[in-house]
Amino acid sequence: MNMNSLVLNNIQNSNYFKYQLYELHTYHQVIEEITRKVKHLEPWEKGSRKTAGQTGMCGGVRGVGAGGVVSSAYCLLYKLFVLKITRNQINSMINHKHSYVRGLAFLFLRYTQHPSTFWDWLDPYLDDEEEIDPRAGGGRPITIGEMCEQLLTRLDWYTTLFPRIPVVIMKEIEKKIEDRKAAIAEENQYNQQAPDTREGRYEDHREGSYRREDDSRAGAVRGEDNSRAGSLRQEEGRREGSNRPAEDRRVESLRRDEPRSREASRDRPDRDRRDDRSDSRRDGSSDLKRDDRSDSRRDDRSDSRRDDRSDSRRDGSSDLKRDDRSDVRRDDRSDLRRDDRSDVRRDDRFDKDKRDDRDRRDDRREGRRDDRDPVKDDRDRDSKREDRDYQKRKKYRLRLCVDTTA
Repeated sequence: MNMNSLVLNNIQNSNYFKYQLYELHTYHQVIEEITRKVKHLEPWEKGSRKTAGQTGMCGGVRGVGAGGVVSSAYCLLYKLFVLKITRNQINSMINHKHSYVRGLAFLFLRYTQHPSTFWDWLDPYLDDEEEIDPRAGGGRPITIGEMCEQLLTRLDWYTTLFPRIPVVIMKEIEKKIEDRKAAIAEENQYNQQAPDTREGRYEDHREGSYRREDDSRAGAVRGEDNSRAGSLRQEEGRREGSNRPAEDRRVESLRRDEPRSREASRDRPDRDRRDDRSDSRRDGSSDLKRDDRSDSRRDDRSDSRRDDRSDSRRDGSSDLKRDDRSDVRRDDRSDLRRDDRSDVRRDDRFDKDKRDDRDRRDDRREGRRDDRDPVKDDRDRDSKREDRDYQKRKKYRLRLCVDTTA
């Protein structure tokens, strides 16, 4: 816990922390103790610390010197740190009904959390109007919002110091507080305006809305009148046309169509020629397109056949290579096995001679030869000698055979 060393040493050496708080093992027990014991939020009890006449490094703000009796609030604050409370428990402390429980929660955040998270924790409570008296002996109550603002902007807290906040984060916090105060001042200025100006604005707004409604209604009426007039004209024209005699209407239609028919008859041969040319061109272009398509298909088929042949050749060559590799590996493995077997046999022969020599040495050391029958020992010795000579002759023959074969 990033607390002043003098305050921390007094907490750890106090009888209240060592004996009474030692028996508290749960979060709820500590909260109940806070509601019963805490009466202020200063680090020292009233009248226990004498700072009059101290200057420089021995000043009261520095937190060094003789010290005093540490308060129960700071002992319980350190007890919360020892218990390692969770985020949910901190939120429950912040929203507790007891003001000193909330104050200790804010102090705990100031001492333990990273400075970049201070604004997120304390911003929702800057407008809190609940009163709390953090001074020992009382007489200087403040709101929870003012206390949160002091924790964000000031380093000193009743003859002790909070952990320092980096300059970059401190500038961001100050800017956010200024913007927040400016927004609150603008809102208060709007709310404190004269009621007659508000009523005048409301009347102007209402008259403007009435005018807009009247204009929209007049436009709708005009549109309806125009549509009605157009429909009446259409009906009159239809009636006039139906009242004319059928013969007059047929003559007029013939007169209208006569020049068009003459022009059509003149242009008919030219039009037929153009159609024939366009048809021939279309047929030629279509034949060319078909030939191109057939050629492209043939080329694709031939290319695909070539690809298949090349793939099959590649596959065959790759298969042969694989077979050759596998055969070589098998031959190598079989040769290795044979060599291993021959080496094992040779090692077994030499090991047998070594074992015999070892047995003889052991017999001599232990004195077993005295316990045995000398005649039997001579026989055994002769038999072993014969076996050894036989084995030597046999090895010699094997070596000769190997040299002749090589």
